[in-house]
Amino acid sequence: MNTPAWFQVENTDDIVTPALLLYPERIEKNIQLMVDMVGNVDRLRPHIKTHKTKEIIDLQMARGIQKFKCATIAEAELLGQCGAKDILLALQPVGANIGRFFELIARFPNSTFSTIVDNAGIITTISEMASSKKITVPLFIDLNTGMNRTGAAPNQDAADLCQLISKNSNLIFRGIHAYDGHIRNTDIKDRKRVCDAAFDLVSDFKTTLEKKGITVATIVMGGSPTFPIHAQRKDVETSPGTTLLWDERYGTSFPDMKFFHAAVLLTRVISKPSSNVICLDLGHKSIAPEMDFPRVKIFGLEDCEQIGQSEEHLVLSCPSGKTVEVGDLHYAIPMHICPTVAKYPKTLLVQQGKIAGYWKVAARDYSLSI
Repeated sequence: MNTPAWFQVENTDDIVTPALLLYPERIEKNIQLMVDMVGNVDRLRPHIKTHKTKEIIDLQMARGIQKFKCATIAEAELLGQCGAKDILLALQPVGANIGRFFELIARFPNSTFSTIVDNAGIITTISEMASSKKITVPLFIDLNTGMNRTGAAPNQDAADLCQLISKNSNLIFRGIHAYDGHIRNTDIKDRKRVCDAAFDLVSDFKTTLEKKGITVATIVMGGSPTFPIHAQRKDVETSPGTTLLWDERYGTSFPDMKFFHAAVLLTRVISKPSSNVICLDLGHKSIAPEMDFPRVKIFGLEDCEQIGQSEEHLVLSCPSGKTVEVGDLHYAIPMHICPTVAKYPKTLLVQQGKIAGYWKVAARDYSLSI
């Protein structure tokens, strides 16, 4: 008798597809691997943008992780609800989010909230609001080391921003934040070379600040692809996120990283418009659609080509003679798990081959109560 694959679930007839399945035992293995790689949980600041889920935060905190990174006020609020001690909002707050950031601070006094900045006007606004509330706010300077998405170039202008923070009695200069998501070299040696060059920019900038009398207490660096490299730096807090659930894009691109796939999509064939064309219920609304095909690895349909997608449909062209019937069930691993999770209000839990309940994707919206 064939042993069922690790992802297979019994009694799927009543499961509405598409559905997102999570495997808690594999998530726990990924957390332990993260801890083992970094060697010290004090240097782990995992990002919760991938999963946005209370129970996964709880699993991490059970392993001693107390520092977290997030991208939205809702994610920060979720971390506050979980009792996380140190929460970094890694998106410069602007507009109404500045006031919401201060509401977080007031709502969860047992958690320390900080955020990143790269703009003098925002620093001034945060300072003025902190003064009005008679509190001090920790800030990180956000450096651009090549991602070219956010952050200040590591030059004199950025140093002036750090000085503006450090001399302000309403603010605390917490350190440097730099995200190097542009570094995705498949070969670990090439990835390390490029990553080290980006880190040299941060290290040199740190030296510049220290010569000006500005103490850099913390460096928060990297994402998942560069996590193995930054994990070896004893003076850096690492912030991987995708490592919690993993996906096919990273699993294929970074064979040196031995994380477990812990999130699987369940999908069904809903039509067969011709002998070699099939359609699954896995459209834009069900899986991250921002990349080129393939957008998902479908077990049993690896030899079929993904040729079209719309809101509710994923169309595949299959080889002549391929046996596929309407109603067939398939398991699939997303190429990009982070935005895929956000498409589901809840995830189904799989334990010992059975559905064992569900977890709510609590912070998938931009607002919880704040």
